[in-house]
Amino acid sequence: MLPEKLLNILACPKCKGDLEYDKDNERLICDKCRLRYRIEDDIPVMLIDEAERF
Repeated sequence: MLPEKLLNILACPKCKGDLEYDKDNERLICDKCRLRYRIEDDIPVMLIDEAERF
Protein backbone atom coordinates (compact mmCIF):
# COMPACT_ATOMS: atom_id res chain seq x y z
CA MET A 1 0.00 0.00 0.00
CA LEU A 2 1.31 3.40 -0.97
CA PRO A 3 1.55 6.15 1.64
CA GLU A 4 -1.04 8.94 1.36
CA LYS A 5 1.76 11.52 1.25
CA LEU A 6 3.19 9.90 -1.90
CA LEU A 7 -0.22 9.58 -3.55
CA ASN A 8 -0.80 13.30 -3.06
CA ILE A 9 2.28 14.28 -5.08
CA LEU A 10 2.19 11.70 -7.88
CA ALA A 11 0.90 12.78 -11.29
CA CYS A 12 0.56 11.09 -14.65
CA PRO A 13 3.90 11.47 -16.46
CA LYS A 14 2.13 11.87 -19.81
CA CYS A 15 -0.50 14.55 -19.08
CA LYS A 16 0.54 15.64 -15.56
CA GLY A 17 -3.03 14.94 -14.42
CA ASP A 18 -4.36 13.28 -11.28
CA LEU A 19 -4.06 9.56 -10.69
CA GLU A 20 -6.53 7.22 -9.04
CA TYR A 21 -5.13 4.51 -6.76
CA ASP A 22 -6.55 1.03 -7.37
CA LYS A 23 -5.54 -0.76 -4.15
CA ASP A 24 -6.98 -4.13 -5.15
CA ASN A 25 -5.03 -4.38 -8.42
CA GLU A 26 -1.96 -2.38 -7.31
CA ARG A 27 -2.27 0.17 -10.12
CA LEU A 28 -2.29 3.94 -10.53
CA ILE A 29 -4.86 4.96 -13.13
CA CYS A 30 -5.03 8.03 -15.34
CA ASP A 31 -8.56 8.26 -16.77
CA LYS A 32 -7.61 11.15 -19.06
CA CYS A 33 -4.82 9.23 -20.85
CA ARG A 34 -6.51 5.85 -20.25
CA LEU A 35 -3.29 4.40 -18.83
CA ARG A 36 -2.61 2.13 -15.84
CA TYR A 37 0.77 2.24 -14.12
CA ARG A 38 1.72 -0.86 -12.15
CA ILE A 39 3.17 -0.87 -8.65
CA GLU A 40 5.97 -3.33 -7.87
CA ASP A 41 7.19 -3.84 -4.30
CA ASP A 42 5.41 -0.61 -3.23
CA ILE A 43 7.21 1.37 -5.97
CA PRO A 44 5.13 2.91 -8.79
CA VAL A 45 6.52 2.20 -12.26
CA MET A 46 5.77 5.54 -13.91
CA LEU A 47 7.14 4.81 -17.38
CA ILE A 48 4.74 5.69 -20.18
CA ASP A 49 6.09 2.94 -22.44
CA GLU A 50 5.38 0.32 -19.76
CA ALA A 51 1.89 1.56 -18.88
CA GLU A 52 -1.12 -0.57 -19.70
CA ARG A 53 -3.79 0.97 -21.96
CA PHE A 54 -7.47 0.47 -21.18
